[in-house]
Amino acid sequence: MPRFSVIVPAYQVQAYLHESLQSVLGQSCTDLELIAVDDHSPDDSPRIIDECAAADPRVRPLHLPSNVGLGGARNAGVEAARGEYLLFLDADDTLTPGALDALADRLTATGDPDILVYDFALAHWHGELAPNPRTALLAPREGPEVTTLADRPELLRLLPVVWNKAYRRDFVAHQGLAFPPGYYEDTVWTYPALLAAESIATLDRVCVHYRQRRRGSIVRTAGRRHFDVFTQYERIFDFLDARPWLDRWRPALYRRMLDHLTTIATAPSRLPHTLRAEFFARSRRYCRIHHPRTSRPPAGGRGQPLPTGGSWRTVVRHLLMRSGSHRLFRTLHRADRAAATTRTRSRSAANLAKRAALLLYYAAQRQRPLDPHLAVFSAYWGRGYACNPAAIEAKARALAPGLRTAWVAPRAYAHTLPPGVRRLEPGSASYWRALARATYLVNNVNFPARYVKRPGQTHLQTHHGTPLKRMGLDLQQYPAAARGMDFRRLLTHADRWDFSLSANRHSTLAWERAYPAAYTPLEFGYPRNDVLLTAGPEEVLAARAALGLPEGAIAVLYAPTHRDHLHDAPYPLDPARLARLLGPGHVLLVRAHYFDTPPGTPPGAGRLVDVSAHPRTEELYLASDALVTDYSSALFDYAVLDRPLVVHAPDWEVYRATRGVYFDLLDAPPGHVTHDESELAAVFTTGAWCDAESARRRAGFRERFCTHDDGHAAERTVRHVLLGEPLDALPPHVPPAERRPAPAPAEARRILRDRDSPPRVGTRAAG
Repeated sequence: MPRFSVIVPAYQVQAYLHESLQSVLGQSCTDLELIAVDDHSPDDSPRIIDECAAADPRVRPLHLPSNVGLGGARNAGVEAARGEYLLFLDADDTLTPGALDALADRLTATGDPDILVYDFALAHWHGELAPNPRTALLAPREGPEVTTLADRPELLRLLPVVWNKAYRRDFVAHQGLAFPPGYYEDTVWTYPALLAAESIATLDRVCVHYRQRRRGSIVRTAGRRHFDVFTQYERIFDFLDARPWLDRWRPALYRRMLDHLTTIATAPSRLPHTLRAEFFARSRRYCRIHHPRTSRPPAGGRGQPLPTGGSWRTVVRHLLMRSGSHRLFRTLHRADRAAATTRTRSRSAANLAKRAALLLYYAAQRQRPLDPHLAVFSAYWGRGYACNPAAIEAKARALAPGLRTAWVAPRAYAHTLPPGVRRLEPGSASYWRALARATYLVNNVNFPARYVKRPGQTHLQTHHGTPLKRMGLDLQQYPAAARGMDFRRLLTHADRWDFSLSANRHSTLAWERAYPAAYTPLEFGYPRNDVLLTAGPEEVLAARAALGLPEGAIAVLYAPTHRDHLHDAPYPLDPARLARLLGPGHVLLVRAHYFDTPPGTPPGAGRLVDVSAHPRTEELYLASDALVTDYSSALFDYAVLDRPLVVHAPDWEVYRATRGVYFDLLDAPPGHVTHDESELAAVFTTGAWCDAESARRRAGFRERFCTHDDGHAAERTVRHVLLGEPLDALPPHVPPAERRPAPAPAEARRILRDRDSPPRVGTRAAG
């Protein structure tokens, strides 16, 4: 008996079906059967199912002789299922990586409840992910982890769908749950299941990506089939009638029915104008039949009053729905929409006026003299105090005390700024005044297009990593990576640069090809890497202590890069599974790319720590014993430390084809190369991660790419760019053989022990 039976019904979904099935088969948890139900689909879906079945014995294809609809196809899957738990997945949706492992862990931790409710995210057709609007209902709370609906009635307010829950199969059989024909069939399964369950657990982890198609779902098409909603709620109330001990839930379900009917009535694409009067008449009749006053709770039972509350609009709409007043309802709805449009236009007009005033103010400020003592810094599109600009700003306060610095960051990132550093709110008057009058501007990306560089201003572009992947103009042949990029604007921004910082000759040449402009390259090294050479054992151990790392644990930092061609699978491995495979004595630190969703720390993960929100990547480098990455520029920075690196490259060929790269990383990697999680874990459990071969590969990589990182990059930059000192007056580069990177954690502990130990006193031998 497999742990999970994942049921995927398919009808005219050939464009999405393969991705959906592979999201199940690619799970790190393999204890599953995938029941793919072909609902007599006229497209290529049946062939896709058969191909997957031929390639993987866990796929059980079911080909129905006629089209029975979504509910009937799911019922066929339930009848064929053999797993302990049933999961439903629509054929255009996907499971997130590691979802089944997370579900299995949670089910075990909560004693195999009847139902486990989990979270989902909206996957829009344009590639963006949005959270479930009601995700807060699944947030952990005080009290028992396993409850009933009486303890968590708010679960009735979740979207009434079946694919955000795992159901124990014997519970489903005992309750006789089945999907009816027609639209809104999920409702007839979801509410009775929640009502009947004697044990419910929740998991606040996104396990499903719910695809939002550009043309909408089938339930958003107009027609008479939306009248099915009445029949479906009739079935729900019949379920209550057959179980008088559940009758106290009638008021809550009545409220949910009103909400549902109101949603259909207000959706412009569901009810044709000619059917509205009939729909409201039917609503009036059903509301009278099923109003809670028409039923009494059983003797001794706990009756619940009719739920009230909500906005006044909701209360009025419910009253109009109950009375069948479709004309008044429509008038109110149109008035609400008109008022909302007016408010939106008013806000837009106010925003436009404010923007125009700010731009006029900015233009006026550009007529004033430059401030020779003002430098403006920014990094990562305003994401706080970080990277090369942060290291330069800190060094400027030490070497140029007469210089005033200001940092561009929204309020949400104010906590990342050191004490005494002035913050500029993006878009504010002070922000535009600073851009207009600062003599020095430092950024690792670009300032906004409306920024106009003035004569006398010095613009330093620091970049934010040594490039492995293609950048700038070199992306023109890679549409997945260049999506939405304006290359003309890109070059206009590059024309504003006076200096371009570089850590090695490879970067210098890459920037000149990617951003052909008249700036001066500065091969000074990367200032953000200075601390990797100047930190002592105290700083290393302090960084570990701040993360709460056990003294003897091997801390493995996992920092994957962003994949432009994917929108729902940012991680090429399952962090939770890797942490388990590494076993005791290891801690996996996961640092998500700033474009990707952090993985979070699953309940009970223990040896997995999400450090995506940590403000200083360099401190994570210092605290770790080894780095695992794929094609991230973290490779080049971490190599400065001369600590072990492992390249995890399961999709190298795909990445190289979609993003483009400047050289073949796998030809001369900085350490061992792995292609799956088991192989990666074995590198650490066997000790290969720090063997002689790893050191040999790392030495060649460091010789090529760590040329100028010697701990003095920020000093050179401040003295040359901000203080105007000539190149020949700057600190010379320290030869690689003379550099002393920050000690690894084990070495740092040894150094401090030796430093604190009293000197040994010699003794004379007896006799």
